[in-house]
Amino acid sequence: MGIFIDIHQFPCLNDNYGYLVHDAGSGETAAIDTPDAERYLAEAKLRGWTITQIWNTHWHPDHAGGNLRLKEETGCRIIGPAGEAAKIPGIDQAVKGGDAVMLGEAKAAVIDVPGHTLGHIALHFADQSAAFVGDSVFALGCGRVFEGTMEMMWQSLKRLKALPPKTQLYCAHEYTASNARFAVTIEPENKALKDYVAWIEKRRSDNLPTVPALLERELATNPFLRADLPEMQLAMGHAGNAAATFGEIRGRKDRF
Repeated sequence: MGIFIDIHQFPCLNDNYGYLVHDAGSGETAAIDTPDAERYLAEAKLRGWTITQIWNTHWHPDHAGGNLRLKEETGCRIIGPAGEAAKIPGIDQAVKGGDAVMLGEAKAAVIDVPGHTLGHIALHFADQSAAFVGDSVFALGCGRVFEGTMEMMWQSLKRLKALPPKTQLYCAHEYTASNARFAVTIEPENKALKDYVAWIEKRRSDNLPTVPALLERELATNPFLRADLPEMQLAMGHAGNAAATFGEIRGRKDRF
């Protein structure tokens, strides 16, 4: 029997999602990234939780910008990616792929997913079928390749693709509607994608989140995760080359 953790998701800034993860047994609470420190403090207070840790996925200000304010207020411990330790405000512990971080008795595996930034990490609670993926992958999308290469980003997405299909991907942004508009230009005849788009449109019209995203559904619909399919490679003009196919799709999205 796995350890149960309570995941609280809430919108903040323009299109970010904030996450608080709570382990009732120990009373520990982790803030996953810190886009808006005051909002995190307010959400924790509403639940009677005290933030004891911050887990940063990468250094961008809408992910680590609230670190110092939260640390000042709570004395929390900050854990972040080793590859970006110099850019993570207030970092206490640097971690990399293969490491594990603990929230009470709950364990999250660290996965290296560079590409969007060079040290980007994801955090996978296997017992909870939950992965906090920052800006590495989104519902029907993936992060822009700002610091890495297309090959690097594709290898990172392969690591996420290898997680159990029932894994819920807790992405950092509500980009799904715009990602859907692009995805249908890549696979207009994908029935699973058409069904997903209809679901997304209904969710957003009701002002409901489309995140977390179920990995199993992303594997069937997210063009960025499908670059290893022969038919996708052929359609993109890069037969036999998944990384080049991914790069073609990413380039098209950048220009979309």
